[in-house]
Amino acid sequence: MIQKFIIQKKHPRLLLFFAGWGADETPFKNYQPANSDFMVCYDYRNLSFDAQVLEGYEQVNVVGWSMGVWAASQVLGKIIADETSGIITDETSRSRQLPLGKKIAINGTPFPIDEERGIPPAIYHGTLEGLTDASLHKFLRRMCADSAAFRNFLAVTPRRPLEELREELTAIEAAYTTGTAYPFGWNTSVIATEDRIIPSENQKKAWTRDGRSEPFLAEAHTLTEIETAHYAHELFETYLEKEWTND
Repeated sequence: MIQKFIIQKKHPRLLLFFAGWGADETPFKNYQPANSDFMVCYDYRNLSFDAQVLEGYEQVNVVGWSMGVWAASQVLGKIIADETSGIITDETSRSRQLPLGKKIAINGTPFPIDEERGIPPAIYHGTLEGLTDASLHKFLRRMCADSAAFRNFLAVTPRRPLEELREELTAIEAAYTTGTAYPFGWNTSVIATEDRIIPSENQKKAWTRDGRSEPFLAEAHTLTEIETAHYAHELFETYLEKEWTND
């Protein structure tokens, strides 16, 4: 996993943003959370995470978008599990209390490849097996609400090699199907009603309090539906900036 600071000014709090599949920091580097450092995480070909960057912060607010919801659940859930068990890993020189604040999931679920709660497996495998420059272009277009939004996105589109994206899809499936699912309670789930990447009905099912979803729901969990697409500037403007100004 790649972790990049966008803002690193020794603020007492950190906004930790887990981006989606195929992302880098480019589409998100102009957002400016108030009075907060800001780190973007991406590239889930592995889930290695340098937890030492969290040391010294009084509060760590978390936003996951798309596949980043699953990645954040795994990474931060494991840190919490290790702390609870008193396990010291190679990535941490000592135990620490993870000072989590808000945890907001946007257009993603803890079940990335799932017929009812994520991306249906046939669609996921079709994306992987048919991945080309042309199919990626179509995928990115489906993320956006309209042609104008897509044109704006093209100006900040990540430029990672296609082979990396194939490897990332393969690694995500392997980690999801064979790895441990760590509990991680999200406070807020935001669902775009016009999402053409992860069906909105699947997202709603994922955040329904039942046996499967319970480990990923904070005790006080709220669900918000917004009439927009999977990738939308207004979502990030709200949850990477305005949402933090009144904390």
